[in-house]
Amino acid sequence: MTVFPLKFKPFGAGYLFADDAGGYFKADAHFLNRYATGKLTALDRGFLEANGHAFNEIDDPAYMGFAYRWAQRLHRPQELNYVILVPTLRCNLACAYCQVSRVNESTPGFDWTDETLERVLRFLDAMTSASVKIEFQGGEPLLRLDLLEKVRDFARRKFQEVFFTVCTNLQSVSEEAWDFLDASDVFVSTSLDGEFSTHERQRTVNAKDTQQFVSNLSYAIERLGQGKVSALPTLDINQLPSVSEIIDTFGRFGFRSIFLRPVNHQGFARKRFQTTGLEDKWNAYHADFIDALIEDNWTAGQPVEEFYFTHCLRRVLRGGHNQHVDLRNPNILGRDYIVIDYDGTFYPTDEARMVTRVGQVDLSIGNLCDGIDQSKLDVLNQESSNSFHPDCIHCPYQAACGADVVDDLSRYGRIDLPKADTAFCRRHTAIFDKIFELLYSADEKVQKSLAFWAGIPEFDPSLAPVHT
Repeated sequence: MTVFPLKFKPFGAGYLFADDAGGYFKADAHFLNRYATGKLTALDRGFLEANGHAFNEIDDPAYMGFAYRWAQRLHRPQELNYVILVPTLRCNLACAYCQVSRVNESTPGFDWTDETLERVLRFLDAMTSASVKIEFQGGEPLLRLDLLEKVRDFARRKFQEVFFTVCTNLQSVSEEAWDFLDASDVFVSTSLDGEFSTHERQRTVNAKDTQQFVSNLSYAIERLGQGKVSALPTLDINQLPSVSEIIDTFGRFGFRSIFLRPVNHQGFARKRFQTTGLEDKWNAYHADFIDALIEDNWTAGQPVEEFYFTHCLRRVLRGGHNQHVDLRNPNILGRDYIVIDYDGTFYPTDEARMVTRVGQVDLSIGNLCDGIDQSKLDVLNQESSNSFHPDCIHCPYQAACGADVVDDLSRYGRIDLPKADTAFCRRHTAIFDKIFELLYSADEKVQKSLAFWAGIPEFDPSLAPVHT
């Protein structure tokens, strides 16, 4: 019998072990010693074989099963099917943490020209996917409702299935805009920065505008339906609101998913908000938030998730969860997802647009006139995988984790720092530490939330195997 290579790290009173396909178990130091010295017992071998960590012959069922699970962990980019469009940089707010340097609502020269619109439509027409997602960002995209309508009308004719997301501050919505958002294929994404005082400090500035936003958000949910509206909080690590305030505020609007995000380091906000060196503070806050959700969910009629934690949990439990474009492996840029800015410039991610706008490093990858710069993309994609990275191959979280070249470039101006020294690694190590802490918990409160977050009727403790 041959054992697939195991990675391990201290965990509680013992060690957590994992293989390259994401299979994991908990064992004590005695097992680690036997494994490291090649003195596995018959009981050890039986456990490893029964749990898919060993095989007898190449191409036997155990070997092929492992190969299948390993392949399922990898993201295989498809044809282009997700496009972020930025029809304008103009905005009717001046948020403290604006990431891409919006311009005032009345400033000319920051919208698509007629020529740019025509090139955008030609670009969409060249796409071969049957099903497509188009996301409108800005600025405030509803300021150019006419452009959104033209793109939507064209896309509906072009694609068999298309969904639109409008990222709007919901500050000022005309009746024509409400009519646009009414359509069954249009969804709204907005910002709700914790409780109202935080939202006012960071976004609306005064009580009148805050009340206008709250009124519009309530109306959006009532008119469009709960499932068509999402809201995300962006939090200043230096002035974090209480966990209960966020949960209560989002619960007031009926939201069952909350995506906690610190102020983005990758845009102009880095000039006004200190984030460097505060990763541990954020990780502790995020862990406290998860604990508070578990406590609330125990008695809640409608349980709530933290979106990113749930996403990472599902990546731990099984492969194939690659919908969140910032956590994939390999994270191939410019293939199935692209951003087109107000001036027709291509970017591999929205974060790359932010990095370029602050003048740190040009991460644009072409434009509508000249096409995609494949040579530049190839350079970025050289570091798109963690599968063979020397800093990742010994980490038991490798199979569930990913890579983010843009984040490293933004923070450090380089991509060759030891992974353990990067914010990306520290953040995800903390998340996975918390996930495995919960997976091995016997607390019924924990198991109830894990079942909801994992998308199963009831959490099965055997998902967290132990070798004794």
